[in-house]
Amino acid sequence: MNYTGVIIEESLESKDILKDVKISDTKVEEVVEEHKTPWIKQWTLHTVEIEENQADNVAEKISKALDSKHSWYADFKNDSFHYIIFRDKFFKVDRSKKEQYDDVVKFGISLGIPDYQLDFSPHIKEWER
Repeated sequence: MNYTGVIIEESLESKDILKDVKISDTKVEEVVEEHKTPWIKQWTLHTVEIEENQADNVAEKISKALDSKHSWYADFKNDSFHYIIFRDKFFKVDRSKKEQYDDVVKFGISLGIPDYQLDFSPHIKEWER
């Protein structure tokens, strides 16, 4: 089963990875204070599709392409697994295992990413966000 996710173009030092994924939609958002990215004026969000047999390879390439000066993450998922990718590190999470998401959130927070931006776990209740 293929994966879908979002890559923020401004999070990439090298945009070559965008050639390796199928972009199904693109939206541009103006940066607001809550984004905590004052060094850029907008986020260009690409909704992407990744073939299942390419997921590890694409995750590795994204981890090398992410901005080395600022902490970002990208992610993509299918019904079973969720890839969450940081600079030089990625996690392949079994979507049924809350503790695996907890480890990813702790890692993201350790990089200085605001916790409300790490809300990708399906185990977080809406009222906890």
